[in-house]
Amino acid sequence: MNKNKKNDMRPFDMKKEPKTVPKYLLPLVWGGAFFATAPQKLKIKKTGMEGIKPPFLVLSMHQGFSDYFIAPRALFPYKANYVSDMEGFANYGEWLYRSIGCIGKRRYTPDVTVIQNIGKCFNAGNPVVIFPESRHSNVGTTAKLPKNLGRLAIHFAKRYNTPLVILSIHGSYLANPFWDEEHTRKGRMEAELKLLYTAEELLSRNEDIIQKRIEDALTYDEYEWQQQNNLVFAGKNLAEGLSKPLYQCRSCGTKYKMVSKDDRIGCTACRKVWKFIPKGYLRDTRGRKYSITEWYDWERENVLKELSEYEYPNKKGDGAVSGQVGFRKEFRVQIEALPNEKGFVNLGEGKLTLTDKEFILKFRQERRYNYIPKDWKIEKKDGVKTVSISFPHKYRESLQTEYNYRGKGMAIVLSNTDATYYLYSDDKDFNVTELQFIAENLSEGQSPW
Repeated sequence: MNKNKKNDMRPFDMKKEPKTVPKYLLPLVWGGAFFATAPQKLKIKKTGMEGIKPPFLVLSMHQGFSDYFIAPRALFPYKANYVSDMEGFANYGEWLYRSIGCIGKRRYTPDVTVIQNIGKCFNAGNPVVIFPESRHSNVGTTAKLPKNLGRLAIHFAKRYNTPLVILSIHGSYLANPFWDEEHTRKGRMEAELKLLYTAEELLSRNEDIIQKRIEDALTYDEYEWQQQNNLVFAGKNLAEGLSKPLYQCRSCGTKYKMVSKDDRIGCTACRKVWKFIPKGYLRDTRGRKYSITEWYDWERENVLKELSEYEYPNKKGDGAVSGQVGFRKEFRVQIEALPNEKGFVNLGEGKLTLTDKEFILKFRQERRYNYIPKDWKIEKKDGVKTVSISFPHKYRESLQTEYNYRGKGMAIVLSNTDATYYLYSDDKDFNVTELQFIAENLSEGQSPW
């Protein structure tokens, strides 16, 4: 599936001109969006949009796969462009994906080209949709947002006179939670397309104030929304996969011993069991309620405590916080690269090292390639070529994680300019939720020290 048959490692052409959706493809875009969201009876509300015409910038919540269909319906009758990860180009083909308005970008990788391409879409009179979370929601709460959204909105308003619009979404995660996207729950979905700032207002406001208001507008807790509205999202296997984000037992504290099946999640260490209730919470055998969101946040706090026990140089580099020296984790990984729209290249087995500064990926170069990515550092010894790639934390606000990508299990995804790397591991402590917590708090400005 999506195999790059010629092991073509040439990078995707990010500079290629973005397209406006041609009229003959509009039935596919709008018809597909309506068909995909009709079972959930999607309701769309528009606030403050009277008289607002393209081009404008849309920042959208990103709870799950349904968001890709909700956005075109919310923007109807306008043809829009969408900033998209590389997977879509590989899954659906470059021609089709570009033709329905997608702009290529690698997640959590600085890229001026995408800013330039967005500008070209504005010049063509199109609205542009960005999903700033850059990932599906793990447990129905907002993922970490970039700190430059206010600056970005001001930049586009200054250059292209674009208002800022927010697309808020509810029910997308609850219908297809990231940890089990194979089973769809029946429930209600709704969306609101809302003007946040006119172009004139953006140019007269402080960047930090705009950033704060954007973050507030994109903040959500789906289980809280569900319970406030007394909604049920019913279906089969309601807890299947929930042990991936809830990897640490809430009862005994043991990690990596959680299992989930049907509507139950439990711990194999202490034998505690919880049942998933369709109203959006867990209940133990004594009838006590447990919040999935609070459980997830508790795990995150535990990671912060563990990180605080290590020594790190302070910002001036002339001292350290007391504790264990040298945070480090290592994993054996299977590596697949996605350099372009032609599909995945199998790079074989390697070693992934996580330190307080970076991820380091190492593997043997088993074959010759038609292109060597710029970030590959190759060392040759005794006829063996070893590739080393660095992914510094300071360039990422979060970490792309996958719970069962292409049916291969949990993976983390790391990108540089020339390629995206999908990393799988059978190591017992390779839990991608925990690795996401660690990576987020080791990123620049977010460290616990």
